[in-house]
Amino acid sequence: MIAPIKGKATSLDIAHLAGVSQPTVSRALRGSPMVNEETRKRILAIAEQLNYKVDKNASNLRRQHSGTLALLFFEDPTPDESAINPFFLSMLGSITRACALNGYDLLISFQQLSSDWQADYEDSKKADGIILLGYGDYLESLARLERLVQQGTHFVRWGAVLPDAPGISIGCDNAQGGHDITAHLLAQGRRRIAFLGHASNHYPEFFERYLGHQRALEAAGLSADPALQVDAITTEQSGHAATRELLQRGVPFDAIFAASDLIAVGAMKALHEQGLRVPEDVAVAGFDDIPLASFTNPGLSTVQQDTKRAGAILVESLLKLIHDEPVESQTIPVTLALRRSTGAG
Repeated sequence: MIAPIKGKATSLDIAHLAGVSQPTVSRALRGSPMVNEETRKRILAIAEQLNYKVDKNASNLRRQHSGTLALLFFEDPTPDESAINPFFLSMLGSITRACALNGYDLLISFQQLSSDWQADYEDSKKADGIILLGYGDYLESLARLERLVQQGTHFVRWGAVLPDAPGISIGCDNAQGGHDITAHLLAQGRRRIAFLGHASNHYPEFFERYLGHQRALEAAGLSADPALQVDAITTEQSGHAATRELLQRGVPFDAIFAASDLIAVGAMKALHEQGLRVPEDVAVAGFDDIPLASFTNPGLSTVQQDTKRAGAILVESLLKLIHDEPVESQTIPVTLALRRSTGAG
């Protein structure tokens, strides 16, 4: 039995007794599929014991929508001090269009990774839901993502689709992209292929690309040489520094697969400074197909992510969450954009 509560029971009382958040109670009471069956039954049982009645007028007021979605960009080190990854800028147009088609305004907010970006936009009525683009070290951001789930915040994120990731994730098929671009390099006769980018769970998108790279090597009867992997983040400077480190190691290599186009651009500059020709001496490939990739000399072969489709899916998935409709994480296929940096085109 539950001890009687003075006055009229509230959803906050139920949340306290059930050990869940108030938004979870609200969802359970209106039959949302976002609440698992066991939790829903526990909440309903407590509500019945407390003789709790939903105040329909208050409920409708709380559920009024602002008609706005929030897009949170996170700082990335960039040479022009814009601090926004150019790949995300290419996705911005499709997100804006998808919002407009669905009758929503878009609130764009720039966040520092050190700030409390998990602050609840919904409770402050700024937005009905949040789209997250970039968040630095995944393992460091995990607690904040989990807090968003606990708060009952409607949010989707662009990133690797992982089995136990908090919330809804939309991302490209990083592993297949890593496999396909490596298979292309192998088909061009390259055998000593370096990988520039973090290969750990801290940066799961890069790690998936590395695993796909490994799979392609193994299919060709080769193994990945640890000496040919150098950590790098998504900047030209990092790609330049990683390539210089690779050269200093003195291990032979005839190709570079960079985990992003910006890393690849920095790598091409470092190779040029050392008198190495692309692709004659070293083939170079990237990942993302940002606009700059087709304007480098030579043009950069890369893995193309469908930013138009990605933006639309991010918005569609968030709106389903907002309207309590079933939604699942999705992986979007990738394609190769082959140019002269790998001897193609």
